[in-house]
Amino acid sequence: MLVAHPDDEIVAGAAAVMRARAAGAEVAACYLTHGCIARDTVWPWQRKYYDVAVAMRRAEGEAVAAQMGVTPLGWADRPARHLWQHLPQVMEEASAAVAAWRPDQVWVPAYEGGNPDHDALNAVGFALKKRVSVLEFAEYNYFGGHARSQQFISPDETTRTIDLTEDERRAKRALLGVYASERGNLSYVKCDRESYRPIATYDYFQPPHQGTLWYARFQWVPFRHPRVDFTDPAAVSAAITAFLSRQ
Repeated sequence: MLVAHPDDEIVAGAAAVMRARAAGAEVAACYLTHGCIARDTVWPWQRKYYDVAVAMRRAEGEAVAAQMGVTPLGWADRPARHLWQHLPQVMEEASAAVAAWRPDQVWVPAYEGGNPDHDALNAVGFALKKRVSVLEFAEYNYFGGHARSQQFISPDETTRTIDLTEDERRAKRALLGVYASERGNLSYVKCDRESYRPIATYDYFQPPHQGTLWYARFQWVPFRHPRVDFTDPAAVSAAITAFLSRQ
């Protein structure tokens, strides 16, 4: 798994991982940000606790990996909301993980406008599909102007949906609970289904859909609130396009 932020492995595919492990598969995860926003983005009075927050997120991720039987392949010291700005380096790290682990399949987030780092990592998956089978997992999007969880914007005949059993729902909720530092940000996650498919071919020149993207829905706020991601969707598309043009 290529994980944009520690907790995405649960949001996207906790049940899929559990089922794969039960079937005898080995599962590894490469964490490509530490999950916390950059130090200079948090409130000034919180900055002295920044290293503690990063360490806590890492510890939560390690605890989840241990509970799920997932092998961590690496922990990038890169803040969230920055992955899309460093795609060549991310590609190098992902390629190194694939070379070291030699998986028969790689899992990435879908291109759906939920988070700019997710969308960028999807493009990395698209570049990797020349070497290895790649699945993409739906997490969340704002297509049609309302929150949609674990649903593709445009499902097709290759889409597969897992209906979680009650035990799987309970386990997924418990794993989400391990990420105590993210408790206020995970209320959108549904635990009744997961959706995946072979990575689709997208028009990365354009944002994932028309209308407001999930991460842009609060950009009307007139000041730089740390909880609001002010990333420009057009800038993400431009970064992905430039990256893919070099692959």
